[in-house]
Amino acid sequence: MLLLNLILCSAAIAVALPTPESPEGNQSQPFSRTALAPWNAGAVNQFPIHSSCNATQRRQIELGLNETIALAAHAQDHILRWKNESEIYRKYFGDRPSMEAIGAFDIVVNGDKKDVLFRCDNPDGNCGIEGYAGHWRGENGTDETVICDLSYETRRSLSTMCGLGYTVSKFETNTFWAADLLHRLYHVPAIGQNWIDHFADGYEEVVDQAKKNATLSTHDSETLQYFALEVYAYDIAVPGIGCSGVRNEHDEPHTDQTTSETMTSQPTPTVTNTDAPSTTTEVPQNCHTHEGGELHCT
Repeated sequence: MLLLNLILCSAAIAVALPTPESPEGNQSQPFSRTALAPWNAGAVNQFPIHSSCNATQRRQIELGLNETIALAAHAQDHILRWKNESEIYRKYFGDRPSMEAIGAFDIVVNGDKKDVLFRCDNPDGNCGIEGYAGHWRGENGTDETVICDLSYETRRSLSTMCGLGYTVSKFETNTFWAADLLHRLYHVPAIGQNWIDHFADGYEEVVDQAKKNATLSTHDSETLQYFALEVYAYDIAVPGIGCSGVRNEHDEPHTDQTTSETMTSQPTPTVTNTDAPSTTTEVPQNCHTHEGGELHCT
């Protein structure tokens, strides 16, 4: 009898216990993990090009941007290797800390490219002005850059660096797609971050600035372009030689042309700069003319 009572009691307890739910039905799983998106989800790794660009224009802009990244990447690599001790670095940046210039190039190479757009439809009408090869849209579109037809007619590939009489000091930086687009990218807030600006104009001013006011050099658009071009020429195009050309010192007499001509290792170009606006064309308020006649518009 006692044994029967124990059996009945155990059965009653078993009936009273809750039945465990199957794993499929259990909605409370304290140790489950929800799949998380990658930390860099949504990153844009290529510069966007507007649908207004046809296949030919798009191809040239893409190639130009690829060369811009190659130019900036090598400039960064040169500094990472030599820090602020290389002769070329000190020529353009004086004794400024190397990380300042590294950052200016690295953001072009590795920065997110979402808030940048290149377009070809001339929305502001500026491509109709003689001398316009492109422009940043400014208040009309702070993320946008327009590339005009003149760019496709005049820009060169880095493969021609140090060829066709080119020297760093005698030609405009926008001779090459790579440097021209680097300049245009620095105008866009996502890249230049309202820090990189124009402080020096032309090779002479850039080199003087490094001596007299180097604090501006590492965020001067013109300086960054000249440095990138010269180290590419010296390290890549013609290793150990480059094609810097000869800088005319300010204290040299202007009549001493014979000495200057014998010192240069490359011929001085005599072609007319195709970016120069006609003297009869009114320069818009948002533009100014650089040394050599280059029209620069913001």
